[in-house]
Parts: sequence; C-alpha cells; structure tokens
Amino acid sequence: MRLTIHHRTTYRYSQPQTRLIQLLRMTPSSHIGQHVVDWRIDVDRDARLRYRRDGFGNETAMLYVEGPITEITLTVEGEILTEDTAGIVSGANEPLSPLVYLRSTPLTETGPAIAAFAHAVAGQGDPLERAHALNRGIGGQMRFDTGTMDVERSAIDSFAAGHGVCQDMAHVFIAATRAIGMPARYVSGHLFRRDGASDQPAAHAWAEAFVDGVGWIGFDPANAICPDDAYVRVAVGLDYREAAPVSGARVGGGMETLDVGVHVALSQYQSQG
Repeated sequence: MRLTIHHRTTYRYSQPQTRLIQLLRMTPSSHIGQHVVDWRIDVDRDARLRYRRDGFGNETAMLYVEGPITEITLTVEGEILTEDTAGIVSGANEPLSPLVYLRSTPLTETGPAIAAFAHAVAGQGDPLERAHALNRGIGGQMRFDTGTMDVERSAIDSFAAGHGVCQDMAHVFIAATRAIGMPARYVSGHLFRRDGASDQPAAHAWAEAFVDGVGWIGFDPANAICPDDAYVRVAVGLDYREAAPVSGARVGGGMETLDVGVHVALSQYQSQG
C-alpha cells in the first residue's frame, strides 16, 4: 500500500514563552514491509532541528525555538510504502536486547488483576498463541473508546475502568504480556482507516511482543488484530512516554493548549493505479 501522512501539532500559550525545546519522535524508519519514500518536518517559525537516533533506535529530531512564542505549529508529512507482514517486524534498527522490554514502568505496572487475567487468558503452551490470546482477550475485556487521552493513566487504572483509548489498551497488553514472562513494548504510529475516515484526531498506538524463534510481532488490542499494510510504525519504547510523538519543556508561564490533526490516505499514485 502507498500511503500519504500529514500530522499537524499546534501549541498555543496564554503567555509568551522565552524558549521551547521539544523532542520529536515523528519520523518513521524503513525496514522490511515499510519503506519511507519521502518525509519532512516543517516548523512555522525560525527553529533549529538536530537529528539523531535515540537509545531505542528511533529516528528523532530535537527542536529548539527562541521566543517570544505565543503559538507554534509543527507539521510532518510524507509518503510510505507498506506491505502486510502479518505483524512481524524484521530489519528494524534494534540496539537493545529484548530482555530490556521486560522492565516495568509506572504506566505499565501489572497489578494483581492484570496478572490474574493474563495467566487465565494466555494459558500455557505456544508463546505466539498466548500472545494472540491476550490480544483477543483484552479486546473482549475492554471497550475501545475515542475519549480524551490521559497520558498519566496507567494500565492498572485503564483495566479497572474497562475501557480506554488505543494508548490505554496498548499499556494493558504490555503489562499482561510481561506478566507471563514475554518482553513487550509500546509502538506509536499511524493507521490507514479502510472505512474512509482519513482525518483523525490523533496518531495511533499498539504494542509488540517478542516471541522466541520469530522475533518482534505487533498486536493491536484496540482492533484485536496484528498490524497489516494499513499501519505505519514510527517509534517504540517501554511505554507511551518513551515513544510519544512530542515531548519536551518550555520556559515561560501561563497555560498551554494543544491541537492535533492527522490525515492518513492512499497516495494519489495508488489511487490512480
């Protein structure tokens, strides 16, 4: 599939900011099943961008802006070629051992309820089948909603609530998968909606589990499937905080408001094909 992506993020401040420093994890990498044809980051004012890879292997850009700043818009857009690999991730930059992804974080702590659920649903036997069972089980246990994302909500709280956005369900999958001894990590990216909903309020999120003998495999509990050619993988981390599209700091008082818009569609070249 040939996809075009346009991701806009606008920050507005009630008081002028002296300085803004942001870490952008908004650039996808090429690997088997995903080829970046074209990608660029634009800022609507004078800014410095410094590119590098982080410790997880993600393509990042550090953004530096000097004030006064009352509003700033970041736009990333490009074109990606994707293939359906049944969720299997091959050829990606992997600087860390899978064992690192057994580490719990405040957002992915297991807790007794998730641990009991994981062992009951996953059962015993083949690791791949256990991961699939968890993916289906979470989709049946939790209701996917499109409410406002709370970046501080943990897997324990989301599971207890019985519903959540894709970020919440990814955190629950990670916590449950680690509870049965399998490494798991958070993935941020984009999803092409086959129902025609090209305009979306935010990026998408899912998870990956490491299966011995196979490697990393994606699981999307919000849709109860493994990622296919409709998915564009951008960044990974132990949880949302370490794979968030934008994070950073500002120097200045007042309130900050955020507006995000995402458009994922078929490229005109594929549409005309």
